[in-house]
Amino acid sequence: MRMMMRLLIDTDAGNCAIKDGSMEQIVQESMKRLKPEATYFYPENGMRAGMIVFELQDICELPAITEPLFQELGAKVWFTPVMSAADLQKGLLAIEKSAA
Repeated sequence: MRMMMRLLIDTDAGNCAIKDGSMEQIVQESMKRLKPEATYFYPENGMRAGMIVFELQDICELPAITEPLFQELGAKVWFTPVMSAADLQKGLLAIEKSAA
């Protein structure tokens, strides 16, 4: 299932991770694990934030995805299932067929 993960990184933990050089490693390991379709980083409400779209194969992957972000960056993390335009079109066609 295609998921969008949004994260907010604790400012103090993020500062420490940048200073000690671990931020780059944490981000690289996350990207290697997720193999994202799209990744964006930006400031939000004075905090470091990110949005990552990736394919979630199994719900049991969530601890491996989130724990480094929680433990090393003090991040808050949200997941939302998302669709591409092609996915939406396929879903709408299925509705039309079932209504006919």
